Amino acid sequence: MTTVTAATQARAERDRLPGFVRRLPLHLFILFLIVVWLVPTIGLLVNSFRPPEALTQSGWWTAFFSPSQFTLDNYAHVLAQSNISEGFVNSLFISIPATVIPIMVAAFAAYAFAWMEFPGRNLLFIAVVGLLVVPLQSTFIPILQLYGPNGFGIAGSFLAVWLAHTGYGLPFAVFLLRNFMGDLPREVFESAAIDGASPVTAFFRLALPMTVPAIAALAIFQFLFVWNDLLVALIYLGAQNPDNAPLTIAVSNLVSSLGGGWQYLAAAAFVTMAVPLAVFLGLQRYFVRGIVGGSVKG
Repeated sequence: MTTVTAATQARAERDRLPGFVRRLPLHLFILFLIVVWLVPTIGLLVNSFRPPEALTQSGWWTAFFSPSQFTLDNYAHVLAQSNISEGFVNSLFISIPATVIPIMVAAFAAYAFAWMEFPGRNLLFIAVVGLLVVPLQSTFIPILQLYGPNGFGIAGSFLAVWLAHTGYGLPFAVFLLRNFMGDLPREVFESAAIDGASPVTAFFRLALPMTVPAIAALAIFQFLFVWNDLLVALIYLGAQNPDNAPLTIAVSNLVSSLGGGWQYLAAAAFVTMAVPLAVFLGLQRYFVRGIVGGSVKG
């Protein structure tokens, strides 16, 4: 009885503490994780402002004790490269359509899988999701043969990389949007059907507006994947048409075949980070809702 009374008193005293004080250990632990997570990024940022001789002689943390190490020469060199500005424009021209096209196709497919009855619907959905485990590298040779002179003849064009990224992004896009749409209220669609709405009308007037959080989360994933992609762009664009090369290829070309110019990579990394960071900050309020909703089985 005494033990129960003591525990009750201790709980009552703890409840009387301000909420911030009770959550202080949790906040400190989260702050510690944030600092640990940011240390590599902070080190890269500091090194982007240091000259090459300082990078080879001391660690990045020594720059705080010797302010004279900081310089803008690395950024000036990166921004002065003509292929950087061209690569930036090419990356935008690649990333925007390669984000919009798979989302549009996946939205139609997801609605069909979630709300339309047709033979083999579940088997087809399993087959689409199964494509998530197919390695990208195993598709390069067959698709290049399809895009080459003996096929469609579009190798080296923006259309080739748009179609490639659409194919690579569709399985995850269909999976995420189908699960989100499947969790939408059935009563809404039944009421629309009673009022005479066709499946097309229900899709554009009901399903699509209510799926905006998932679409925004998917747009973040797809845009970041395409913007940061080097391998797919190098395979379908870089070898056939260097003029269409995106920013990732331009950044990789800053380093010579013998490793010279490596000190410019840190500055170039933060230059390329600007657009994805703006996209994430602009859509972040939808991000958690879209991911949580897409994880629920419809």
